Amino acid sequence: MLIIGIAGGTGSGKTTVVEQIIAELPKDEVCVISQDSYYTDTSHLSYDDRVKINFDHPNSIDFDLMVSHLKELRNGRSFEQPTYSFIDHNRTNKTITTFPKKVIILEGILILTNSEIREMLDINVYVHADSDERLIRRLKRDMTDRGRDLNEVLDRYQNTLKPMHQQFIEPTKEFADIIIPTNKLNPVAINLIRSIIHQKLV
Repeated sequence: MLIIGIAGGTGSGKTTVVEQIIAELPKDEVCVISQDSYYTDTSHLSYDDRVKINFDHPNSIDFDLMVSHLKELRNGRSFEQPTYSFIDHNRTNKTITTFPKKVIILEGILILTNSEIREMLDINVYVHADSDERLIRRLKRDMTDRGRDLNEVLDRYQNTLKPMHQQFIEPTKEFADIIIPTNKLNPVAINLIRSIIHQKLV
């Protein structure tokens, strides 16, 4: 089993990189796990209180659960992966049964901030895009897919996302084996990762 971590700031293009990596891999050999599934359960809080949570701080992630689930996969066992609603700012009642695969891709902005997670990863990838590009992508996504208004997205970016990126996410570049700039398509980097995967799985 090969576990790949793909980190980078919000709107950096992580999902696109994941899609490019898995495009030529057999579907039955790869599993993608999103950090978003592991936001700490906040069912005990009101909606208004949940909205105030800093979801870009490492403390917002249930890393203990993430570690235990990765261990289950290492041991050849499946687990029930939580699902998260960005509209309700909370976990849903649904889970996704996740099975061991030859390639596990763990994707999220904060995954490289946790030392225990880093020790479990075979390859660390950091996806980089400049701040203007990331803001534009975040605006489009949050307004289209998550029902946010413009002022809400801009306020959160300026007061939460940007300072958290500078404090926690950007520094994790030092843990990366590969850094991929995504202001444009980067087939060389993607092919390099694919090559590493194939070598590891032979």
